[in-house]
Amino acid sequence: MMLRDVSSCNTYNYGDALYWDTRYVQEAGSFDWYQRYSALRPYVRHCVSTSSRVLMVGCGNAVMSEDMVKDGYEEIVNVDISTVAIDMMKRKYEDVPQMKYLQMDVRDMSFFPDESFDAVIDKGTLDSLMCGTNAPMCAAQMLGEVSRLLKNGGVYMLITYGDPRARMPHLNRSVFNWKIELYVIPRPGFQKPGDPPSNVKPCLEPIPLTEKGLLPEDYTLEDPESHFIYICTKADELVELSYKSTDPLTDDLQLESLSLRKD
Repeated sequence: MMLRDVSSCNTYNYGDALYWDTRYVQEAGSFDWYQRYSALRPYVRHCVSTSSRVLMVGCGNAVMSEDMVKDGYEEIVNVDISTVAIDMMKRKYEDVPQMKYLQMDVRDMSFFPDESFDAVIDKGTLDSLMCGTNAPMCAAQMLGEVSRLLKNGGVYMLITYGDPRARMPHLNRSVFNWKIELYVIPRPGFQKPGDPPSNVKPCLEPIPLTEKGLLPEDYTLEDPESHFIYICTKADELVELSYKSTDPLTDDLQLESLSLRKD
């Protein structure tokens, strides 16, 4: 049974465009959810080549795309549900041809044809939908679109607070045909009590998951509030999933969405 992320959400409806328009009007400057590009760079460079056509979903007013362009990435298309954010970012980056900005709801990205992107990066957007109304349905719609837009061999990179118990039921579905690897990254500035400050070195070895796609029982998070990085690669051939969905409603929604896009 897949539910809304009630325990991690407040009273705001993060899936609502009006909330984000109001927030971006009230808050000046830029804001990056969870992690800055400097911390994510080893994972991004490991999975996404600089020549890739990248879709940044729920870009907001973050500077991650700017940092990626400075690092050599050649084409990043940024989408967000907020007209306020998109208009602001268009003005800010009007002289940066590697970055494009479009107002769009990630649950319906029919503006783009199938297999338009080599990579899709999501830093908190799926989480926002999971805090909104009709969360499982909205998540299914968004992930169905991400799957449709990825080329074979393309990568969906999800940075989230959601551990495998909360996210794998949404991601690990035969309709997507994704091979999934999981990485864990501590919060920015995290250090163990009593330890001197140090730079946390990224671990580029994926965490071995159980047959059900969960963390092993003996696995301990160094930072209890770590962020999770799911690398979902769209397979050229059918992948046999060890953990399959038991939610027929969501499966039907995803199959119907993909079918409509092909018609």
